[in-house]
Amino acid sequence: MLTFFLKGMGLSASLIMAIGSQNAHVLRMGLRRDHVAITVLVCVACEAALIAIGIMGMGSLLSHNPAWMRVASWGGAAFLFWYGARALRSALRTQTLQVAGDTGKSSWVQALLAALAVTLLNPHVYLDLLVLLGVVGAQQEGQGKLWFGLGALCNATLWYMALGYGARLLTPLFAKPVAWRILDGGIGIMMLALALNLLL
Repeated sequence: MLTFFLKGMGLSASLIMAIGSQNAHVLRMGLRRDHVAITVLVCVACEAALIAIGIMGMGSLLSHNPAWMRVASWGGAAFLFWYGARALRSALRTQTLQVAGDTGKSSWVQALLAALAVTLLNPHVYLDLLVLLGVVGAQQEGQGKLWFGLGALCNATLWYMALGYGARLLTPLFAKPVAWRILDGGIGIMMLALALNLLL
């Protein structure tokens, strides 16, 4: 059981730690201390659902259907272009981290919808969880599927909690406007590069 659990944790870690729109969003919400619990919970819940669906066979189905993969790539590229352009526009604004008040904080509904959007509209989430994790998880024997999935989910939970709640350690750095410009600029460039990669 431990072998399957660690295998799931390891593969999940190798996929989840690449900075993408979802990780960038969790980090940003953590830095602003803006509905971190809702953001983390949505990310973990979506991971759990997609890992389970992938292991139950959806991953194999998607990986053998080029048309579906092509649609997912085009839709994902459009989302990444939009997210990247939004981040670059934000990089041009002067902003600092203010944690003393609620200025600029979103409502819990906005936080919920934003977390759902960066998770479910991100093609890499489906490629990573449904196709890669799903196919590997489905190949495990017997109860190995369950323990593999639990290992992957355990890693995701620890990762998003560390990213969301650990971000506050960077508060002094992000009190400076230049830090936000660098973060948003880097996120924007990365998202546009990922979009081009999907199209090419």
